[in-house]
Formats: sequence, structure tokens, C-alpha cells
Amino acid sequence: MHRRDEPTAAPAGTAAESARRRNRWSLLLVGVLLLGANLRSAITAVGPVLGRIQAEAGLSGAEASLLVCLPLLAFAVVSPFAPRLAERFGLERTLGWALLLLALGIVVRSVPGAAMLWLGTLGVGAAIALMNVLIPSVVKRDHPRRIGPMTGLYQAVSSITAALASGLVVPVADVVPSGWRLALGLGAGVALIGVALFLPYLLPTRRARAAAAGPVPAAERARLPLWSATAWQVTAYMGLQSTFFYVMVAWLPAIQVGNGAGEVRAGWYHFGFLALALVGTLTAASLLPRTRDQRRLGAGITAVGVVAVLGLLLAPQLSLLWALMAGFCSGGAIVIAMALFGLRTANHHEAAGLSSMAQSIGYLFAAAGPLLVGALRDATGGWTVPLLATLAVLLLQGVAVLFAGRGVLVPARPRP
Repeated sequence: MHRRDEPTAAPAGTAAESARRRNRWSLLLVGVLLLGANLRSAITAVGPVLGRIQAEAGLSGAEASLLVCLPLLAFAVVSPFAPRLAERFGLERTLGWALLLLALGIVVRSVPGAAMLWLGTLGVGAAIALMNVLIPSVVKRDHPRRIGPMTGLYQAVSSITAALASGLVVPVADVVPSGWRLALGLGAGVALIGVALFLPYLLPTRRARAAAAGPVPAAERARLPLWSATAWQVTAYMGLQSTFFYVMVAWLPAIQVGNGAGEVRAGWYHFGFLALALVGTLTAASLLPRTRDQRRLGAGITAVGVVAVLGLLLAPQLSLLWALMAGFCSGGAIVIAMALFGLRTANHHEAAGLSSMAQSIGYLFAAAGPLLVGALRDATGGWTVPLLATLAVLLLQGVAVLFAGRGVLVPARPRP
């Protein structure tokens, strides 16, 4: 027997186990933030230099629109496979390989040659698709009671890096010999920092083997909840808010130039759009835990976007103000959309399934947004009709969140 003044082995073991858990939690928290830093910047940086890419690569207007939409098409195609990869290799290892693929895609995209441009852009989209689907699953698994704040935290980091990438890409392209190629290629450095953090999970070490999920019971495997009305409502909201965001990312600089701003000035307006997305992100994240459902919050944020688009139509001389309001709407809406994956499901497997479904189908529709806007611009020679189409998307977004935000869980899969 142990004397009372002698320590027993159990407390020491418990303390060591608690320390390991704290270290793992801290590592994954930093990892989630680094993943967030890589979610948008590789895409948003393209908009301000799209004209230079188009001129140098000899792209038509339709091809330039397709280049912008290619990552979204990759989201739609790759997203359904993300849960299966995570179940096979583990969440951490899959996310680490996604970061490595992202870095490779950014580098390839900056290599001269039309084929490299398209191939690298496709790799960027595939990598971000994996991260987009699996991060909500990590949040649901590790922070089930803090889904709103954690979603807001990594989305805030995403907004900051996206804004910096968008604001700096033109000045950097102006001063380096390789122009936009090096300016876009610098984003690989942020991805490689994330790779370094996830390196223990990528190598065949004990930690990597422990992180691997191994066989997952059939009842717990992530499935697309295609039978659920709630899942379809979340999918609709995800797709509509993504459509608005990527239309703004692709065409807001061109709209600003059309309103009389120079290229550099339009680039900084674009920076303002993405910077206010951070404010919208933090606002939504702070309000989510205080709401019983997300209907009022989602409708209010959508209304800000409606005012922004109406402003671009009716008072284009205040373009900066409307860009800021559009950014606030986009930042708040994406937090609500990503949080819904955890809030509408019972565990992280279901969260991965809902995330996969909503992002695959939602981004398929979102990819059509910039293409449609570009086609309408070419057909009409102005921005009035494209902006009216964008306004319609926002109104539908407001309707969708009234259903998706009701607080109803996706029901369990019915037995065959």
C-alpha cells in the first residue's frame, strides 16, 4: 500500500496524459488557424491581376472566367471524397497532404506555360476543397461546444490573409521581374509553414499511426445526407452565399475600374472588401453563441449585402462604401454556413458528411456565378444586368437562411 505522503503512479500518469492532450489540442488549434490562413488567399489574389494573366496568357473573357471558376469546380468534384480519405488516413494526415498539394499547386500555377496555369489552378482547388470539408469536422470533434467561436476564429484568419494577398499582389507584381507569377507564387510559403506543422502526421511515425483513423464502423461513416430536407436547406444557403462571395472576388475589381477607379485603387478597394469580411466574420462568430437559431442573424447579414449591390447600381461614386458592406456580408455569411455543418449534426462524422454534400453541390452552383456574370457583362457591355443577377442571388440567400437557420438537426440516416 502507498503511504499518504507518497505519490502514487496513477496521478502521475493522469497528469502526463493530460499534458499530452493539452499539447495535442494546442497543436491542432494552431494547425486549424494555419489551415484557415490558406483557405482563400490563393484564390482571392487572382482577381486584382486577372487582367494581366489574361493578357499574358492570351485568354478570352470566357477563359478568364473559367480560370476563376476552376477552383470552385474542383471543390464540387473533390469534396465528396474528402470524408472517405479522412476515414482511411486520418483527419490530420489528410489535411497535411492537402497543404502540401496546395503549395505544389501554387508553384505550378506560377510556372510559365498555359498548361501549368490550368494544372496549378486545379491543384489549388482540389487542396482547398479537402480543407474546406474537413476543418468543420475537426471543429465538431475537438470543440463541440464552441463551434461558432472556433469557426469565426479560423475564418477570421482566412479573411486577414485573403485581404493581405489581394491588397499586396499588385504592388508586388509591379516591382518584381516575373510580375504576377512571383506575386502569386509567394503564397506557397504560407502553405509550407502549415506543412511543417503537420509533418509529424505525414511521416510514418508513431504519432502518424495514432492519428490515422483506421477502420471506421459502417454506422459511423460519413454519408451524404441526401434524404434530409435540412441538409438541402443548408446546401442551398452554402451555395448561394458562396456564389455572391466568388462573384465579388472575381469581378469587383473590374466593376470598380468600370466606375472610374484605377487598377491599383481597385485592388485596394478589393482589399477593403476582404478586410471588412473579417469584421463580418468576427461579428457573426460573436453573435452565434447568443442565438437560439440563425435566421435573424443570417437575414440581417444578407440585408447588408443587398444594400451593397443596390449601392453599386444606384450610387457607383461611393464604390468603396459598397465594397466594404459587401465584404461584411460575405464574411458573416461564410461563418454561419460553415458553423451550420456542426450545429445541424450530432457528431463529427455526420458533420463531415453534411459539409461534403453542401460544399460539393453548393460550389457546383457557385462556380456558375462568375461565369454567368462574365457572360452577362460581355453580352450587355455594362454592369447593370450582372449586378441585378447578383442581387437576385442575395435575395435567394436570404430566403435559404430562413430555412437553414431554424435549428433543426439533420435526422439520422433511415434504416434500409
